Amino acid sequence: MRFVYSLLIRCAVPAALTALLWRGFTDRSYWQGLGQRLGFGSSLREPRIWLHAVSLGEMSAAAPLLRALRLRYPQLPLVVTSATPAGRARAQALFPNDADIRFLPYDTPGSVRRFLARIQPRAAIIMETELWPNLLRACERRGVPVLLASARLSDRSVARYRRFGTLFSGVFTTNLLVAAQTSGDAERFGAIGAAAAQIRVTGNVKFDLELDAGVVQAGQALRTKLGAPRPVWIAGSTHAGEDEQVLDAHASLLRLRPDALLILVPRHRDRFADVADLLRRRGIEFARRSEMMGSEMMGGETMGGETMGGEMTRGIDAPRARAAPVLLGDTVGELALLYACADAAFVGGSLVAVGGHNLLEPAALGLPVLTGPSYGNSKEIAQLLLARGAALQVGSASELAVVLERLLADPLERRRIGAIGQEIVASNRGSVERLLALIEPKA
Repeated sequence: MRFVYSLLIRCAVPAALTALLWRGFTDRSYWQGLGQRLGFGSSLREPRIWLHAVSLGEMSAAAPLLRALRLRYPQLPLVVTSATPAGRARAQALFPNDADIRFLPYDTPGSVRRFLARIQPRAAIIMETELWPNLLRACERRGVPVLLASARLSDRSVARYRRFGTLFSGVFTTNLLVAAQTSGDAERFGAIGAAAAQIRVTGNVKFDLELDAGVVQAGQALRTKLGAPRPVWIAGSTHAGEDEQVLDAHASLLRLRPDALLILVPRHRDRFADVADLLRRRGIEFARRSEMMGSEMMGGETMGGETMGGEMTRGIDAPRARAAPVLLGDTVGELALLYACADAAFVGGSLVAVGGHNLLEPAALGLPVLTGPSYGNSKEIAQLLLARGAALQVGSASELAVVLERLLADPLERRRIGAIGQEIVASNRGSVERLLALIEPKA
């Protein structure tokens, strides 16, 4: 069945490259590193530790592990790969001078063979759940130990792997070790073929998140520009079908708190323009975060953020930003800063059937966290926060508005809830150290 899988992947590559070329007409970052998708790129002179994080969220979660690896193995340079331009941009922002950053190749035999020959990995670390049969088999042939770090697997994914049957047989190669987030994840990996000796439970690396130095101060400085006395809430990592519900909740809130500000941050940067169009269609005045950052753009990046397409932007006057009821977060890499200037945070992907996103970042900043009922991507984290009272669940736009109005009117309650979240994050740290104990670069 490996032959069938490889044939299907080869057939899919032209379509995947065509899609990248098409998306590049609106976002030129998709045209970068196309050769790397096929395993080409510069050959490195010395062996490396290689870490792969598929996209922006996984790359941000991997940052503490990457920093720890740099300290533990200073003699071994790092290679960091991602599958998306947003993930690659985040890696470049985190490690501008400390790692070779490139795209992961497609999982064809030739592409992965070229890729591994060029980077010469002594150890491979793959974040969360990226089970690429040809890549794992090629690492096994080269004797490269592979760690699936902070690994998670949903019940839905188990059913999907089982449906493919023998197509993914042998994916758990002898060189692979699964470092599962929870005992439930460990059981699910066992159910799709991982041997018990290949599985460890090490916790979730997201609890080891490191907030950038000065992010709280930067968030408060931004809040001052937006009008410090205003109540501010943020909807982070929202998806299509969810933005509308968030805006409905904000409209209800404005009837009670006319000065309230919503910071609306879509999950994917290719949706920034769509959400701006949605705001215009609804007749909602809004400011753009990218415009507030001024005209000092160099290649689309400044102050830790990246704008869509890297275009030059004009500055806007402070009174306009302070008057608008909505700030559109149309930059990449600034979500923590935007959380830091808010009073309460709704985390998206949870009022639509996506599975939710990272609840820990706003919790670590001491914010009350709101989530919808769809939080399966981080089920254990969400249940822990909900059970302890650090997070509150809402099921609709009207419920979201009611809870927000209550929280924004009660600063003592916000601080109480936020303190619980910070304690939960602090008490569950340690996954990075447990992962380091499992990483053994080959001689």
